[in-house]
Amino acid sequence: MNKKELMIGNAAVARGLYEAGVEVISSYPGTPSTEITEFAATYDDIYCEWAPNEKVAMETAFGASLRGVRAACAMKHVGLNVAADPLFTLSYTGVTGGLVVCVADDPGMHSSQNEQDSRHYAIAAKVPMLEPADSAECKAFAKAAFEISEQFDTPCLLRMCTRIAHAQSVVELEDRVIPEKKPYEKNPQKFIMAPANAIRRHPFVEERMQKLTALAETTPLNRLEEGGTEIGIIATGSCYQYCKEVFGDSVTILKLGMVNPLPVQKIRDLAAKVQKLYVVEELDGVIESHCKNIGVEVIGKEMFTPLGEYSQKSIAAAFGLPEKETVTADTAVPMRPPVMCSGCPHRGLFYVLAKNKLTVLGDIGCYTLGSAAPLCALDSTLCMGASISGLHGYNKAAGDETADKTVCVIGDSTFMHSGMTGLANVAYNGSKSTVIILDNSITGMTGHQQNPTTGYNIKGDPATKIDLESLCHALGINRVRVVDPYDLEATEKAVKEELAADEASVIISRRPCVLLKYVKPKKPVTVNKDKCRSCKRCMKLGCPSIHMDTDGKAGIDKTLCVGCGVCEQLCPFDAIESGE
Repeated sequence: MNKKELMIGNAAVARGLYEAGVEVISSYPGTPSTEITEFAATYDDIYCEWAPNEKVAMETAFGASLRGVRAACAMKHVGLNVAADPLFTLSYTGVTGGLVVCVADDPGMHSSQNEQDSRHYAIAAKVPMLEPADSAECKAFAKAAFEISEQFDTPCLLRMCTRIAHAQSVVELEDRVIPEKKPYEKNPQKFIMAPANAIRRHPFVEERMQKLTALAETTPLNRLEEGGTEIGIIATGSCYQYCKEVFGDSVTILKLGMVNPLPVQKIRDLAAKVQKLYVVEELDGVIESHCKNIGVEVIGKEMFTPLGEYSQKSIAAAFGLPEKETVTADTAVPMRPPVMCSGCPHRGLFYVLAKNKLTVLGDIGCYTLGSAAPLCALDSTLCMGASISGLHGYNKAAGDETADKTVCVIGDSTFMHSGMTGLANVAYNGSKSTVIILDNSITGMTGHQQNPTTGYNIKGDPATKIDLESLCHALGINRVRVVDPYDLEATEKAVKEELAADEASVIISRRPCVLLKYVKPKKPVTVNKDKCRSCKRCMKLGCPSIHMDTDGKAGIDKTLCVGCGVCEQLCPFDAIESGE
């Protein structure tokens, strides 16, 4: 009898990759996909790595597949934008060993800058996509994806979403089975996508889609659950679970596990059985459009929003069903907006930028929280690496008139991801831009993953550590300096001097993330109530350790304060005193 475990969806995907015999996994961390690779790295039989970005990760997985082994990569939905370049051509080349791309969408934008629907990539790249609805399916679909990949000579996408990735359900564990490694054979017509070869491969892609469409009609990944005939529902993933909770077995549901390509006859047969057919899908009306294109009338986005996540409650409300009784708290729960941690090294820098009223182009990372009150230090956040390129364009548009009052900020991991080319552009095309790299010695936002600047790999073993100062010099920047953001005076001096320089420059704001295990907090600071004048200058930092007491004087939460000393430097009355 096989062992059973309670697993989150991402752990179950990792287990499926392991059982399927995958040998190489390369990924870039991104919520809600990160744990797939973290859990996979716990299996010693799998080579796992953090790549600098998702494009590199997918190309690494391709190389492993080319060598004849099963390979995978994982990323969040916006990461697939970065990896789209190899994905579209991988559709033409096909694979040798199975290749699975795990992509996690984020309906509701819990930790993302947009709400895009990755199914469009599967459609546009003309590759199959599977979508599980619970942890057991996460494992099973990961394994099925490899079978489809190898049978149809194609990369296969496995689409997750936040709820499935992080919800738990029971998974039955099975043994790892490693397929025989396929021998490498030189095949330029298949793998060299020069125009002459690509022209010959395009018909293969179209024929493959026809075969995959036929598979969609018969695969057990798509199943019909018979119920009442008044209402028929087509649903996938988390929406299937919500519909089952609302309707149980009272309606007929076509549960789609293969979301690209979609079946045709299976849907037409369902439509003939029921009086009304509904499509319940989060984000875009992909299945709805397919149904209407094949002549099947369905009710979709005119009834369900294209915005955010659904729930049992929202689906029941859309169908006009009475709201079920729920348990609610007796008292209102206060809002807890995300903030930078007490002692966050980024806070001191952002205070300096806000104090000097600079225009600041931001990037993707926990430092995006510098946009929140009271600092309000950011002016833009677009995508990974856009801060540097955007700053260059901003200054060029103004003829460098803005160069003395505009900077950009980017994290160390994000700089390695996609900031280097932007900095090369600054140097090559000569704008007087000041770039600030926030080096907190880790990939912070997604939960402390290593990156090429930390000196450790995914296993925590020593690895090559890229020297940011040397790298910036090599990219053509002459002026590179390092500051400690806990030292407000030195930080402000560096910012002002680099803004005044007549060439591009880089400031590296370097201090480890306060949450790293090796960072030992100091004793909390205290407030001398006799000296405090209630000026509230310390409150301008937005530090969660600082508050105003009922006596109108500043107070320190000793359970949060790590003794960074930044607030001490702000108090004009020396009322905040060091704990050491």
